[in-house]
Amino acid sequence: MAKQARAVQTWRSIVDAAASVFDDYGYERAAISEILRRAKVTKGALYFHFASKEAIAQAIMDEQTSTVDFAQDGSPLQSLVDGGQQFAFALRHNAMARAGTRLSIEGVFLGGPHPWGDWIDATARMLELGKERGEVLPHVDPMVSAKVIVASFTGIQLISEADSGRADLREQVAEMWRHLLPSIAHPGVIAHIKPEGRVDLAAQAREKAEQAEREAREIAAAVEAARGSAAAGPRNGGGGQRGGGAGRGTRDQPEGEGADEPAGAGATACGRV
Repeated sequence: MAKQARAVQTWRSIVDAAASVFDDYGYERAAISEILRRAKVTKGALYFHFASKEAIAQAIMDEQTSTVDFAQDGSPLQSLVDGGQQFAFALRHNAMARAGTRLSIEGVFLGGPHPWGDWIDATARMLELGKERGEVLPHVDPMVSAKVIVASFTGIQLISEADSGRADLREQVAEMWRHLLPSIAHPGVIAHIKPEGRVDLAAQAREKAEQAEREAREIAAAVEAARGSAAAGPRNGGGGQRGGGAGRGTRDQPEGEGADEPAGAGATACGRV
């Protein structure tokens, strides 16, 4: 369990550091050496979790969707609007969201997963739910409309970035919804939708930051406990060289786990072990 906590901590450090590097430099100019410097991990530890820079970038693109929570209760259309405003807020305050968006716009993985696929699928699901609950007009094709919504949001955030550094993004996204809602929603529903969102985004961001900080403290405590246990092992008659002869360079070896591994050893499809 402690080894797993250390592996999770290292994975998180790498992804967070890489997000800040990709946000600053884009994919092509992002250097593995800079990711290592910001993450404070060894090259062996990085390649234990990720086979390549592309694998790290894909993990960030997968991770960015976690910045949005589409509530399943209440109005599906309002939840969809709220989710768009959550991501607009994240683009101003969250390097993971900005990095994932930049990587998607750069079209790094033209031969891999669709860079906007997760957003389109999530939007289509909410529109389908809206049809089931009588909010979305019967003739609306959820997938077609989802592509239009995601494309509109992408263009608006790019223009907002150029105009104001995204300072006016919330207002621009609200305006987008005022234009799009009449084409997909029943007129009686539109009057009850708040295009600016109904969530206190600043409070929500603080809550998420506090939760992340608590989780980081728990992981750090588990790592320290594991180190203390490992240090005490030989003095307590652990038997065998190095506290029971666990050996070096195993797949569970933490921080730097994989220091003796070849590039890509132990990497999985999602970048975790």
